Amino acid sequence: MLLENRVAVVTGAGRGIGRAVAELFVENGARVLVNDVDLDVAEETALRCRRIAPGDRVAVSAGSVTDGGYVGELMARGAERFGGIDILVNNAGITRDAVLHRMTDEDWGAVLDVNLTGAFLCLRSAAPYLRDPARRELETEGEVRYHRKVVNFFSTAAIHGNAGQANYAAAKMGNVGLTRALAREWAPFRINVNAVAPGFTDTRLTQAKDKGESGPGIPADQRDAFLARLPFGRPAQPLDVAKVVLFLASPLSDWVTGQEINVSGGHQIP
Repeated sequence: MLLENRVAVVTGAGRGIGRAVAELFVENGARVLVNDVDLDVAEETALRCRRIAPGDRVAVSAGSVTDGGYVGELMARGAERFGGIDILVNNAGITRDAVLHRMTDEDWGAVLDVNLTGAFLCLRSAAPYLRDPARRELETEGEVRYHRKVVNFFSTAAIHGNAGQANYAAAKMGNVGLTRALAREWAPFRINVNAVAPGFTDTRLTQAKDKGESGPGIPADQRDAFLARLPFGRPAQPLDVAKVVLFLASPLSDWVTGQEINVSGGHQIP
């Protein structure tokens, strides 16, 4: 029970890695506010979490992390419902792939809005619920009772570059800078800020699709070629990534901050 009595807000938790994080957090004792832009899938995640841990341990909030007003309400709801916020996981993300000379302003802007600006808005809105309790503890008790945690997401696409993902790679590398800067700002309050970079992970964003087909996924031949280069011979499952997020959200990582962890099964692109 690594997160017993901790409260976590997990964005983009309706599917994939975010859902796996929410489930693993609940299994380890946390109370979780599940966010997703799609209410139906957020409710499905909450239902799965309640099967793992019956009781009043899960709440749902549907909305976009690109909406600053909504994000403020999201954090306030988590704090009001569960008595505070101890952990923020900035998992929400999208892709809009195209080679750069064919990428539209809309596709560029949408990916940066969700993947980078969305993380910034969540961090800014969560700041009072993470920093203020720590400040009060320092003033009244002389020390912070326990470390609070932030886990951001970037990507191996940001580390190595991916053709057709200039927008995604730029946004995700922006999260690296955000993580490093905030780790320094919030260290005096014993708030650890780290990030994970999933590699090729089985989610709807990496499902096979036909060339020219719209919607999430990648062309089947490209997917097969990528899988052939993976050292373990398989893609990651969402739970593989969620376990690393759990480590960074737990007391096991109290002396780790400002770090980016590559969670790709050893895959390196020349």
